[in-house]
Amino acid sequence: MAAPAYEQIGVSRTGHLAMIEIRRPPNNFVSVAMVGEIADALESLDRDPACRAIVLSAAGKHFCAGADFSARGPDGRGEPVERGRHLYKEAIRLWRTAKPIVAAVQGAAIGAGLGLAVMADFRVACPEARFSANFTRMGFHPGFGLTATLPRLIGAQQAAFVFHTGRRFTGEDAKAMGLIDQLVPQEGLLAAATALAAEIAEAGPLATIATRETLRRGLAEAVQAATEREYQEQTWLRQTDDFREGTRAMAERRPADFKGV
Repeated sequence: MAAPAYEQIGVSRTGHLAMIEIRRPPNNFVSVAMVGEIADALESLDRDPACRAIVLSAAGKHFCAGADFSARGPDGRGEPVERGRHLYKEAIRLWRTAKPIVAAVQGAAIGAGLGLAVMADFRVACPEARFSANFTRMGFHPGFGLTATLPRLIGAQQAAFVFHTGRRFTGEDAKAMGLIDQLVPQEGLLAAATALAAEIAEAGPLATIATRETLRRGLAEAVQAATEREYQEQTWLRQTDDFREGTRAMAERRPADFKGV
């Protein structure tokens, strides 16, 4: 059977390991098509009994710098609101797949890019990596299921701190808060992520899938409920002056002057 053709990712398999590489460099901005292709690849690998673990990586400077708000017009409206609904419908598929995923995170994992990294079972990053849920800094509501997944990973109080400050955290910060599992030099990032995936693949594949399903039981449903709430809040916030000011300020690299309208 011919391998599926992808436009925004690359997929390969060696032995029991599969590699999914995001190919929208340098920033690897999230898109409906990209998330859909990652979901397609994960579902295909679920049907491949030889695949036991997966490495998710990205070409270019950044793992995923989130949504491309610079593509919006001067009023900050850009993409149709329905695009957010479609993105989340594709995204929920990621949490419904069965095999363990190790994310190799370099550069920025921002906004939806942070959500994509958190979707993986494990994260390996370098000191140069940067993590941020900067939604409120743009006058926007967090998305990509992060309101469900981030508290589960690092705790409710620490997640609230991440959301409300919108700070950027270094690789060292992320390791200290439990956001990543391994911190390695940038030049050894992919090798370390691959080694971790290979170690996971040495275990019994049926037991691994069963254990993962137990550990993540209810997570997909929680993410689906979270994205429905996130989308609802994002829809009305997208129409506000604060959101338009926030996206302009981000593009112009200045503090936003929010008015609360």
